[in-house]
Amino acid sequence: MTGVRARPEDLDEELLLRALDAWGIGAASLEYAPVGFGDHHWIAAGGGEKWFVTVADLRLKGEPDAHAALRHLRAAMDTAAALRDLDFVVAPLRAAGGETVRPLGPRYAVSVFPFLAGTSGDFDRPRTASERGAVLELLAVLHRQAPPASAPVLDLELSTRDLLRSALDGAIGWAAGPFAEPARALLAGHARAIRRRLEEFDRLVEDVRTRGDAPVLTHGEPHPGNLLPYEGGHLLVDWDTVGLAPPERDLWSVAESPEDLERYADAAGRTVDASALALYRLRWDLEEVACYVDWFRAPHDRSPDTEEAWQGLRESVANLGERSVGSCHDARA
Repeated sequence: MTGVRARPEDLDEELLLRALDAWGIGAASLEYAPVGFGDHHWIAAGGGEKWFVTVADLRLKGEPDAHAALRHLRAAMDTAAALRDLDFVVAPLRAAGGETVRPLGPRYAVSVFPFLAGTSGDFDRPRTASERGAVLELLAVLHRQAPPASAPVLDLELSTRDLLRSALDGAIGWAAGPFAEPARALLAGHARAIRRRLEEFDRLVEDVRTRGDAPVLTHGEPHPGNLLPYEGGHLLVDWDTVGLAPPERDLWSVAESPEDLERYADAAGRTVDASALALYRLRWDLEEVACYVDWFRAPHDRSPDTEEAWQGLRESVANLGERSVGSCHDARA
């Protein structure tokens, strides 16, 4: 999801400027970049150079607490840094102590990247067959890489299953906020359909586990919002979701036709699993619903971010109400 991110009111930019000293950046200025969704970004400038600074909100990383979120984020950024020799990886820079991520108070964490001129695509923008092919070939290269020791090992299961089930059962509290009651009512009205999707998801997990295929290094979100056109090709940004998983974790959001899948299979030298494609397509919407519920059950205000989150929740709930994945169980593509 992409959108206009509001500047976080509780983050002191003077504190952020001081944090950049760990990277040897004597930034004379910070310009907030209201792009993306989930993290906050600034452009730091000083001494004739520029850097792209990302500040992650650890409360929105789907982990039990900020400490766990920081550990996972550091493992992901260390993995991206180990992949910097791949020409499409925009890797974080290491601080003087070797860290790719440093805490910024109890809620946030900061990473620094090279500044690259260009504009990423829109999350929902349709891609041509040629564009999809280029991304699939890029993913085939990534999936053939030997994973760094730092690469997180990802479970097929939902990380937010307990929260989602509790919400569907009406067993969570909802704090004050403009979208709390609409979100609660939306979930209650579609609880039966979402429970059916959870049952389908469980069957798919068992199917994929039975196959026992070796996982590969995956990006996790290779949508247009994370692709930057550059020198006739693409750069892949936002590696906080990197991890070992079936390749279909990347493929489901890119491939749209049998020809796409054949192109990837030829480039990667492996067969695409239709059950795994269905699993990750379904998993995306289930995780999105749980993420937004977690957001709206906590105190919140009306802002461009929460407005977009509300639209995202409605879209994901609608997808789960309409989707049937039984036809994807039959065979491998």
